[in-house]
Amino acid sequence: MRKISLPKVGIVAAACLYFSASAHAAGNDVQSQIERAVNGAIRPIMEENKVPGMAVAVTVGGKRYFFNHGVASKESGRKVSENTIFEIGSISKTFTATLASYAEALGRLSLSDNASKYLPALTGSSFDRISLLDLGTYTAGGLPLQFPSSVTNQTKMAGYYRNWRPAYPAGTHRQYSNPSIGLFGYLAARSMNEPFDDLIEEKIFAKLGLNHTYIRVPQGRMEDYAFGYSKNNKPIRVTPGILGSEAYGVKTTAADLIRFVEANMNGLKLDATLQGAIAATHTGYYRVGDMTQGLGWEVYAYPTDIDRLLAGNSFEMSRNANKVTRLSPPLPPRENVLINKTGSTNGFGAYAAFIPARNIGVVMLANRAYPNAERVKAGYRILRALESHATP
Repeated sequence: MRKISLPKVGIVAAACLYFSASAHAAGNDVQSQIERAVNGAIRPIMEENKVPGMAVAVTVGGKRYFFNHGVASKESGRKVSENTIFEIGSISKTFTATLASYAEALGRLSLSDNASKYLPALTGSSFDRISLLDLGTYTAGGLPLQFPSSVTNQTKMAGYYRNWRPAYPAGTHRQYSNPSIGLFGYLAARSMNEPFDDLIEEKIFAKLGLNHTYIRVPQGRMEDYAFGYSKNNKPIRVTPGILGSEAYGVKTTAADLIRFVEANMNGLKLDATLQGAIAATHTGYYRVGDMTQGLGWEVYAYPTDIDRLLAGNSFEMSRNANKVTRLSPPLPPRENVLINKTGSTNGFGAYAAFIPARNIGVVMLANRAYPNAERVKAGYRILRALESHATP
């Protein structure tokens, strides 16, 4: 892989930051065409949203291309690279889903099990009738987006779940929820008798070759950990919360995240059990409009259009309870689909999307949160550009 640097531009003003991009990959002609598409999609976002830095990676037919814009820290001026560590917010849920799917493949749990089976403190509560699958697909009955501020430790967490009462019968409504998929990951780890953080780092990150992906960024890598920027333009990083590791706690690089996308397209030579577990996260369990809910990932029949993607990634979809159609039997993983996930923390915004049948994917990591609609539009534009270079 050969590195090509574009002409350097000063970074004194925000208007200049987004032009200081670098890109590298094999194949100059293909690269230049992809580069134009990426820059055309990314530069307006950075300018309009005052994003200090972005790392974009694409995969086309097994080849990876990296496009790095701006700075990881405005204070130090350190430039973004494909090895800069970003917070990916709710894209973390796809890793949590992979761990749970892996636990099921190993026979440690069944998605049809009731949640209380793995946490005796919940015996006699509503979770006697709520399955792991309900938790993993946000259909437990109306768990909220976040825990109440009073839930500050695991004892209070157990008490919150024990006293919670669903607003809807399980499996009838989807309400996007960190406490839902957070508990899903927590119980999956309990089924394997190890802490979640250890399992995800040792059984998932390590087995996937994601050597720069962390729940806990080690001291030796802190220099590569970007600062996010808040709405008032202050440097910020995520504060750990209850079940935060499971719901939004992954920090990774563009190079590692595009590798994870390739693993989701069966593009890596992995242990068969792990590869099967990854594929199983694409199983469709519920349909909400044009979106099919998998485990962590959200799936659309392909070809699709931007309006369907925007509807599936809308505020209404992420903040309200939506009636679902249960798919019985579940829809097996398919190739002719577009699979995506957004993620945010207070200082970061991320997006990942891929089309297995075309063997193309994109990841976009930014150190400022910006609207999901803009991420989806940019990602879709890039994927459409990649199609002309896709594997038949």
